[in-house]
Amino acid sequence: MKTMKEREIKGIYALVTGVFLVFLLVPILLLLGKSFECQGGIALSHYADVLTGKGFAGAFARSAVVASLSAAVTTILAFILSYTIHYTNVPRGLKGFIRLAAVIPMLLPTITYGFAIIYSFGKQGLLTRLLGRQLFDIYGFWGLLLGYVIYTLPVSFMLIFNSMSFIDKKFMIVSRIMGDSPFSTFLGTVLRPLLGTLAASFVQCFFLCFTDYGIPASVGGQYDVVASVLYNEMLGSVPDFNRGAVVAMSMLVPSVVSISLLHYLERYNIRYSRISNTEIRRGRLRDVFCGAASCAILTCVLCVFAVIFVVPMVQEWPYQMDLTFSHVWDVFRDSSLSAVYRNSILVAVLTALTGSLIVYGAALATARSSLDQRLKDIIESIALVTNTIPGMVIGIAFLFTFSGTPVQNTFFLLVICNVVHFFSTPYLMMKSSLAKMNASWETTALLMGDTWFKTILRVVTPNAVSTLLEVFSYYFVNAMVTVSAVIFIAGARTMVITTKIKELQYYTKFNEIFVLSLLIMATNLGAKALFGALSGRRGNIKMKRGKFMKKWKKAATLGMTALIAASALTLTGCSGKESQVVIYSNADDEAIEAMKHALDGNGFEGKYLLQSFGTSELGGKLLAEGTNIEADVVTMSSFYLESAQDQNHMFADLAFDAGAMEEYPSYYTPITKQEGAIIVNTEMMKENNLAMPVCLKDLSKPEYEGFVSVTDIKSSSTAWLLMQALISEYGEDGAREVLTGIYENAGPHVESSGSAPLKKVRAGEVAIGFGLRHQAVSDKAQGLPVDYVDPLEGNFSLTESVSVIDKGGKTSPMAQKMAECIIKSGRAELIKTYPLPVYEGEQGNPANMSAYPKVFPQKLTVDLLKQHQDLSESCK
Repeated sequence: MKTMKEREIKGIYALVTGVFLVFLLVPILLLLGKSFECQGGIALSHYADVLTGKGFAGAFARSAVVASLSAAVTTILAFILSYTIHYTNVPRGLKGFIRLAAVIPMLLPTITYGFAIIYSFGKQGLLTRLLGRQLFDIYGFWGLLLGYVIYTLPVSFMLIFNSMSFIDKKFMIVSRIMGDSPFSTFLGTVLRPLLGTLAASFVQCFFLCFTDYGIPASVGGQYDVVASVLYNEMLGSVPDFNRGAVVAMSMLVPSVVSISLLHYLERYNIRYSRISNTEIRRGRLRDVFCGAASCAILTCVLCVFAVIFVVPMVQEWPYQMDLTFSHVWDVFRDSSLSAVYRNSILVAVLTALTGSLIVYGAALATARSSLDQRLKDIIESIALVTNTIPGMVIGIAFLFTFSGTPVQNTFFLLVICNVVHFFSTPYLMMKSSLAKMNASWETTALLMGDTWFKTILRVVTPNAVSTLLEVFSYYFVNAMVTVSAVIFIAGARTMVITTKIKELQYYTKFNEIFVLSLLIMATNLGAKALFGALSGRRGNIKMKRGKFMKKWKKAATLGMTALIAASALTLTGCSGKESQVVIYSNADDEAIEAMKHALDGNGFEGKYLLQSFGTSELGGKLLAEGTNIEADVVTMSSFYLESAQDQNHMFADLAFDAGAMEEYPSYYTPITKQEGAIIVNTEMMKENNLAMPVCLKDLSKPEYEGFVSVTDIKSSSTAWLLMQALISEYGEDGAREVLTGIYENAGPHVESSGSAPLKKVRAGEVAIGFGLRHQAVSDKAQGLPVDYVDPLEGNFSLTESVSVIDKGGKTSPMAQKMAECIIKSGRAELIKTYPLPVYEGEQGNPANMSAYPKVFPQKLTVDLLKQHQDLSESCK
C-alpha cells in the first residue's frame, strides 16, 4: 500500500511541477537571460545601469514602504471582518453581508480602481461633491494606500476567513475554565492558530501591492514605485526589454525573505483532530464593536465604487448631469462585445477547472503526503514566486517564449497564464484547509485496506468541497477581471472583455469602461452566488458513501471530459475564420472607424479582423514577436515601425505608391499626422479666475501651479510633441528651463499615458493639459467644457503609418490590397479629423487646421527620442 501511495502522489507531484517547469521556470529563465544579454554576449552592464540609475533605489524603497503598510492594514481589517463572522453573535444577515461585501472589489477589473478613486475623491469626485470638500490629496502615498487596501482586502479576507473555519472553538471554553483572561484566551485560541495564515496574508498582500501598476498609473503622482519603473522600461515610449528584465528580477528579491518567514511561521500551524460546533459566548459589547467596525470598513470600500453606478447614467460627469441610458445602450450595441464576453466566460471556466485541479494536487502533495520536505519546499517556493511576478512580466515572458509555437494566440495560453499567475492564493487556501484536517484519516484508511487515492476521493475531498468551490470561484473571478498579462498574449480572435476595457481606456471612453465593469461585476456576482449555493449544500451531502462516490465520480468525469474537449478546441484558436486578414492598430477611434468604412465600402467586409491596442502594448508585441505576430497588417507610429524593422526585419515592401508628399521607407506609408495642442477645461478656468494660456511657456507660470497635467516622454510618445515645440523654439537650455517649471506646476499630474491629461481635464482634476489636438476638437464639438489652444511655439506632429508583415510564403495575398485600400479610400474621411495633408493633391478642412503647424528640423528617430528623454529626466 505504501508503494501505491508513493506512486500516486509522486505522479500528481510530477504533473504539477511539470506545468510550472514549462510555463513558469522556462519563461522566467528566458527573461533572466535577457537581463544579461548585451550586444550578442553576456554582461552585467544592464544591472549596473538600472541599479545605479536615477530614482531606482528610491522607487524600490517607496514601493516596499507603501506595500508593507498596505499589507499590514489590509490584514488587520480582514481579520476584523473574519472574526465578526466566526466569533460574534451579530445577526446572520449582517454576517452574510460582510462575507459578500468583503469580496466585491475582486469582482471588478483592477484597471477601474484608479478611475473609481479619481471619480470618487478627486476635485470633482462624487464623494467630494456630496461632502462639499476634498477629503485628502488622492495623488501619492495616500491614494496608493487606499487603492492597495481595497485591492488586496478580498484576498486577505478569503485566506483568514477560510482558516478561521478550521479552528476548533472548544479550546476557548477550556481556556476560560482554566482561568485565562479574555485577552489570553484570544491570543492562545484564535490568534496563535492563525499566525501562519496572517503571515501568508501579509506576504500575499505585500506582493500584490509591490507588483501592481494599474493603481500607481492613476493615482501614484510623484510617489514613484518600482512597478512604474518596470512599465517605463518594458513598455515606455522606447521599450528596453533588457533593462526591464533587470527590474523584474530585482522585484523577486523580497521573495527570499518571505520564503524564510513563512517557513519559520509554519511551525505555528495547529492541526485539530476534529472541529467542534461550539456556541459563541454572549458578549454585547464585542458584538456591537465588531459589527460596527465591519460595517464602517465595508462602507468605506463600497463608497469608492458607488461612482461606477452614477457616472455612466449621466450625460457627461461632472458638467452635464442629465440622466441618460445612452452610454449603456452604446456598449451593448457594440458588435464585438458579445464575442469578447463569450471569450471571457470560456477562459474563466477553463481557468477555474484547470487551476482547481492543479491547486488541489499541489496542496495534497504538501499537506497530505509523506513526500520529502525538500520536494514540498519546491511547491512552496512556486507559490511565493508566482505571487511576486507582475502580470505584465508574465505576459512579456510568455510573449517571448511561445511566439511562433502552436499555442501562440490561443485560449490555451490564456488559461495557463491565468493558472500560473493566480496560483499562490488558492494554493494557500487549499493547503491551509487540508493541513487542518485530521492527519490520521489516511493512516486509518490504509489499515482498513483502502488505497491513498480512494481515501482522498472518499474522505478528504468531501471535506474539502467548500474550499474547492472557493478555489474555483477565485480562479473564475480573477480570470474575468485580469488584464495585465493577457493583453500581451491575446490575439484578435481570443480577446477578452478586460482587453476591451483597456482599448476603451486608450480612447478615454470612461463611461463605457464603467458599464463594462458593471457587466463583469454582475457576471462575477452571479458566479459567486452559484458557488455559494453549492458550498451551502455541503452540509446536506451527508448521504451514503456509495451514493456520494457515484455522483462525485460522475461529476469529475464530466468535468475532465469538458476540460479536455475545450482545451483541444482552444489549441486551434476556436475561430473558424483563419483566412481573415488580421489588422493590428494603435489608431484612435476616429481613424479606426475611417479604416473600417474604407474596407467595408470596397468589398472587404467580413474579410478582416481589426484589433486595437495601446501604443505601448502593440509596440511590445512588434518587438517581441517579429514575423511570428498574428497580424498581417499593422498601423502604428512610424518610429516604432522603424525600430521593429531594424530589430526583426519584419515588414514587406509595399506594392503600391500613393504619392506621399514626403519620402518614406519602402515598407510603410503614412495614414495620419497627429498634432499636439494645449487643452483646457473652460469651467475650471472660470472658477479659478485663470487667464487662458497662449503658449507652452505660459504653463510654467506660478499661477498655474496645481492646475497643469502633461505626459512624461519616457512613458508616452505624446509628450514628444511638447518636447519638439520647446526645443525648436527655445533650444535645449531654454527648453530645460521651461520644462522644469511645467513639471513643478504639474506636480503629481505628470502622466504615463498620452490620454491621461485629457482625461483629467475632462474630469475637472486639472484646468490645463497638453495632448492630442484632434481629441480636444472632438470634445469641444460634443459640447463638453473643453477647448484647445494652438501654442505659439507651434503644433508639431507625429506620423502613424501602415505596414504589411512579411511572412514569406504565408503572407496573406489580401494584406497589400487592404493596406492600399486604407490609404487610397480612407484618407478622404481621415483628413476631416486629422487635417494635415500627407499625400499629393490633398487639402485639409481650413476650419479644422491648426494655427501653427511646424516640422521639427531633425528627423524623428528612436535615438533622437532617447536624447529628448534624457533632457526631460534632467528637468524633474
